[in-house]
Amino acid sequence: MRKLMLGAAFAAGIGSLAGAQGVPPFGSEEDQAYAAAIWQAMTEMNLAGAAQIHVTPYEGTDPHGMMLETFFASATIDGWSGDLIVKRNYGPVGVSAEDVMSNPAEYLGSVTVMFRREAGFDPENKNWFWVKYLPDGTLDQNPNGVALAGRVAKGANVGCIACHGSAPGGDFVFLADNTAATME
Repeated sequence: MRKLMLGAAFAAGIGSLAGAQGVPPFGSEEDQAYAAAIWQAMTEMNLAGAAQIHVTPYEGTDPHGMMLETFFASATIDGWSGDLIVKRNYGPVGVSAEDVMSNPAEYLGSVTVMFRREAGFDPENKNWFWVKYLPDGTLDQNPNGVALAGRVAKGANVGCIACHGSAPGGDFVFLADNTAATME
């Protein structure tokens, strides 16, 4: 029920953004192409795709998933090298780390990513590019059919930027002690 309420609030927030500005500040063809380049880089780094590496998942919560795997890396996208945070989101409620480890594909619901773009991309939000993929690498969409890539939910009261804006340290990144894998 909580997930449905969050989804409805998110959709309402995005709907008001689209009405106020004509189009939401994300999901453009350019955003979708950039998200495709990120997925390609993640596949080459074995963070996505058939050869993806795994770590022991840890307990999560809405809106990401009940079990999570998180990776911190650096990636180069279109000639720009930036921080890359990849979170694999597993469910449903009740799924265990053992379940996920024995059959990750069965329980993977989505892959959410933050990639720090070049200065000037979105300075008030630390230049993060946000994207939500379905397990096969296609882009997820909001209820209005807009691809979740780019400045997702910028200006809304709910969604990626609104939630991550409350992260300690002012960098939009939540950290769980000793639960994420750092790629060097």
